[in-house]
Amino acid sequence: MGKTKGLNKPEFEVGSEVRIADRAFLENFLEAGQYHNELESEQLDYAGRIAKVKSVEFFHGGDEIYTLEDVPGVWHEECLSAA
Repeated sequence: MGKTKGLNKPEFEVGSEVRIADRAFLENFLEAGQYHNELESEQLDYAGRIAKVKSVEFFHGGDEIYTLEDVPGVWHEECLSAA
């Protein structure tokens, strides 16, 4: 939720490269299930990969949800870092 740039301002711009969190993080994130658009189990196979941001959406409260190029599903900001 706006780690450094604040609410409703994307941490990662469209076209930028991001790294998906490692599998252990994703498994814990999936188990916690506390965010909008929870991960699907098949997304765990993409742990650690680098991908480009295709789009970003915001939910009320500032949750940032990303779609990545050539990677299925949607990704919460917490599951991504700058590549």
